[in-house]
Amino acid sequence: MTVAVETGLWQLDAGASTVALRHRTMWGLVTVKGAFAAVAGQGEVRADGSAVGTLTLDVASLDTGNAKRDTHLRSAHFFDADQHPEVTFAARSAELRDGDAVHVVGQLTVRGISRPLSFTARLVNARADALTLDGEFTVDRAAFGMGWNQLGMIRGLTSVTASLRFTRVGG
Repeated sequence: MTVAVETGLWQLDAGASTVALRHRTMWGLVTVKGAFAAVAGQGEVRADGSAVGTLTLDVASLDTGNAKRDTHLRSAHFFDADQHPEVTFAARSAELRDGDAVHVVGQLTVRGISRPLSFTARLVNARADALTLDGEFTVDRAAFGMGWNQLGMIRGLTSVTASLRFTRVGG
């Protein structure tokens, strides 16, 4: 599939977008899954076809289905929502390659700590007025100051999946 994406400004459709995480815990016996209910973002497709943009997640909106665990995840042991209420990803470059593959290069900021992040997303449902990007990547939570690990229960990387629907601003 070869797709031409319209140049200009694009706004994230939060109601049609999801950002979720999953991490194995309890010595690998349990997979904790959660999603951020409040996401925001925007982007710009430039004349050369490349794109830039930002995605913001409200840490307080993380829902794993367990209120006690969610409170702990918002604490200073993990996201430290009181001091750092948002997780942000700034895409410095997004380029369509090989059909529907989008090479994304940017910076992820969690707890005020920024790290480079690159991954390949997939462009789906691209139309002149709307598009959806699906992506998945892993992060090492310790690289963002989330080293709490009682009795060695939490190991490995956290997987993040995103399905982001953008609509064209104006038109």
